[in-house]
Amino acid sequence: MSTPDTQLARYSFQRKLDEIKACRGRATELISLYVSPTRQIAEVMGYLRNEYAQSSNIKSRTTRKNVMWAIESLMGRVRAFKTPPTNGVAFFVGAKAIGADKTENVTYIVEPPEPLNTYLYRCDSTFYLDPLLSMVHEPDLWGLVVMDRAEVTLGWLRGKRIETVKNRQSLVPSKHGRGGQSAHRFERMIEHAAHEFFVKCGEMSNDLFLPKKDQLKGILLGGPGATKEYFYKENYLHYELQQKVVQPLFDVGYTDEYGLKELVERATQTLHGIELTEEKRIIQKLMGEIRRAEEGLAAYGEADVQRALDAGAVDTLLLSEGLRRRRLDLKCAQCGREFHRTVPDEEVDKLLDGPCPQCGQPALTKTAEEDYVEGLFRRAETSGAKIRLISSESEEGEMLQKAFAGVAAILRYPLPQVRGSPPPSAAAKAS
Repeated sequence: MSTPDTQLARYSFQRKLDEIKACRGRATELISLYVSPTRQIAEVMGYLRNEYAQSSNIKSRTTRKNVMWAIESLMGRVRAFKTPPTNGVAFFVGAKAIGADKTENVTYIVEPPEPLNTYLYRCDSTFYLDPLLSMVHEPDLWGLVVMDRAEVTLGWLRGKRIETVKNRQSLVPSKHGRGGQSAHRFERMIEHAAHEFFVKCGEMSNDLFLPKKDQLKGILLGGPGATKEYFYKENYLHYELQQKVVQPLFDVGYTDEYGLKELVERATQTLHGIELTEEKRIIQKLMGEIRRAEEGLAAYGEADVQRALDAGAVDTLLLSEGLRRRRLDLKCAQCGREFHRTVPDEEVDKLLDGPCPQCGQPALTKTAEEDYVEGLFRRAETSGAKIRLISSESEEGEMLQKAFAGVAAILRYPLPQVRGSPPPSAAAKAS
């Protein structure tokens, strides 16, 4: 399992990319600059000076002004580096649209978790993030194959995410009604068609899996009946992939995308150490504690989880990776009331423009602000609790996000009045 520091770093990196990705320019006013670790800063500065000179030819006065400001800002930021960081650095600078024909100047500097192997300058209406998005991945990569004589489906298990990549139907007849001497001829034709289909299945698998054979932890092969055993024993796969097939093979009832999900479920024991099965186990444990009613060791929702953290009763804190919230300390300039609120990122401005809950006047000011997830990480570490970030792309993560607002905890001991009635969606799932 990842350490809390690793999980928090991954969350912060993904959150930063989401924030940058949301920026939109009114025209080609957003500049992305990737500097690889081997690139000379002097060379980068020379390139930017040339781009600055070229930008003076932009016809639109507003676009020209914004682009020239962005390049000037970039040159100031780049000049602060004597040499690029160990993994390189990416700059995102420009004027993002904020509505009502207004813009706001933004600057982001990102040091990636892996080395950049590219040097790139791009001016567009959005920031270019592909080189960084490719670094948001899980370490474990598994190949998935479900098949019978009628169909084959191939996909990936990337950490916790199941991806369906290829599906192909066969033309192999399931049976024939011929008798006499024709029976043997039709049986040979069927077997030949099956052989051709298996050859095609092997080629599809080789094309998909061989390019990533070095990262591939293994291949899970499943399906109904004995077809999968025949396919494996007759060596239709490339010999390097043949060695990666996990034993024993898995019996599943479907050969489409649902078959891939069933295959992963069947392989739980084999894949016990990877994130997906660990998430399933821990969410199932949480649901079991919820079903135990008053004596259950579970808390969910911001208020109850916070009380459990304050009491030091949390054994494992569960947080959805999809949480994007801010915790604000607010004060009313009219009546002097101070209070806290946790709101989604997109509702922060609306809250600050809204009325004070005490006097009703629009006089709220922000005295402090923190990322909600990062704050919970610090509180959990202080109390000695374990922390698990649950992927929002898995079924378990989706349930945590929708049923429990992305926050839950398994407790060391029951706390009175910590838990209320399960939300309707959670109760339905639990039943």
